[in-house]
Amino acid sequence: MKVLVTGFEPFGGDAVNASAEAVEALAARWAGPEELVTAVLPVVFDQVRAADGPLLRLLDDHAPDVVVAVGLAAGITQVRVERVAVNLMDAALPDNGGAQPVDAPVAEDGPAARFATLPVKAAAAAVRAAGIPAGVTYSAGTYVCNASFYALQHALAERPGVLSGFVHVPRTTEEVGGEAATSALSDGGEPHLPLEALAGALEIVVRTALAAARGELAEPVETAGTLH
Repeated sequence: MKVLVTGFEPFGGDAVNASAEAVEALAARWAGPEELVTAVLPVVFDQVRAADGPLLRLLDDHAPDVVVAVGLAAGITQVRVERVAVNLMDAALPDNGGAQPVDAPVAEDGPAARFATLPVKAAAAAVRAAGIPAGVTYSAGTYVCNASFYALQHALAERPGVLSGFVHVPRTTEEVGGEAATSALSDGGEPHLPLEALAGALEIVVRTALAAARGELAEPVETAGTLH
């Protein structure tokens, strides 16, 4: 089986992006046996949603069985496994290409929302069981993260065998300069988690999805998640 995991380049004046760092750390620790393909995407609306853009080209080039897109959500206190992508771009700040769409659809021909096909509840529970704070959430925002999530699910709607979705991560402890911790701490400033914890969480999400793809687990029948 083949796995694709993507992060994002820095944006908004930041020097680094925790999502890219976490994906790179995941690649460094990955022991297989499944093939892992990783990539860092531009924070540009048109590129993450275009049929010939880097995200959708990766799907065509590698035909993965599992896809996990990862983005930064500064200020969050846990790893968030997103369940719903909305067909809306409403940018509070320009993307890295200078675009700032308002009330625009990600896909003109798409429904209002697309759902992750990853086992989101099982994945979040498995991350928490490893001692890393995590939860299921129902809003990936309306910036480039959500646009890439929607474009991914829209493109894979005709490929029902592929399990895919989106994970938001907080800033890293190393970036913020806080003390190492296994729970997201603010230290009087911005919430953060150690890079190793973020990489570990992504590996758990991926391996949970692979187990689901092999028919080895099913989503728990229980309520999970918040709207933010």
